[in-house]
Amino acid sequence: MRKKIVAGNWKCNTTVQEGVELAKSVNELVAKSGVKNVVVVLGTPFTHLTSIVAVVDIKLVGVAAQNCAAEAKGAFTGEVSASMVKSTGAEYVILGHSERREYYGETSETLNKKVALALSNNLTPIYCCGEALAIREANEQNAYVKTQLEETVFNLSPEDFSKLAIAYEPIWAIGTGVTASTAQAQEMLAYIRGLISNKFGKAIAEETSILYGGSCNAKNAPELFAQADIDGGLIGGASLKAEDFLGIITAY
Repeated sequence: MRKKIVAGNWKCNTTVQEGVELAKSVNELVAKSGVKNVVVVLGTPFTHLTSIVAVVDIKLVGVAAQNCAAEAKGAFTGEVSASMVKSTGAEYVILGHSERREYYGETSETLNKKVALALSNNLTPIYCCGEALAIREANEQNAYVKTQLEETVFNLSPEDFSKLAIAYEPIWAIGTGVTASTAQAQEMLAYIRGLISNKFGKAIAEETSILYGGSCNAKNAPELFAQADIDGGLIGGASLKAEDFLGIITAY
């Protein structure tokens, strides 16, 4: 049975001290809630990782970096390698987020390197894909997402592919307050699962967790998570308040 995952992406928000307090609150609320069937992950800035790993119960709350370098080590000022992320105690890394692609020019070639390094350091990638509004309006979203996957994670062996999660994030719904309709989200995630099945076989497709990301909140999460192919969410703004985030975690 594939995992249900609710992962917060804090982006460029919170100081270390604020992040530690937020993580403590999430950990406490998750513990009190008794939730057992959902994997909870906090995607924090690099500066926070070690401190947050130290204050959460990793059996209840996992920790993710929001990115990692495309190189293992060397003269790359300002970069943080996958091995550095792993050394903090983090278990996950978010890769291919649309903001990384758009603002920092991440390409499929770059992401292939990052995914390989993450896997070699026993990190679980949460790999993002998704289209901009113009692509959706042209009804080209399926072909676009298919290319994103074919150029990157579909290059992996079946064994390695089975170690990651996929997050579909329609760019037009990220931080806009606009959410893809339940039907739109389910349709795309079912399509992605079909692509995985065609590439790696039905067994791997049925075990791959596919998340929805894009203005998901406590109000719309129950309807979204009730869909057959939506296995959780990659949550932005709503993960910055512990009570709001818990409302999504407990939506199953």
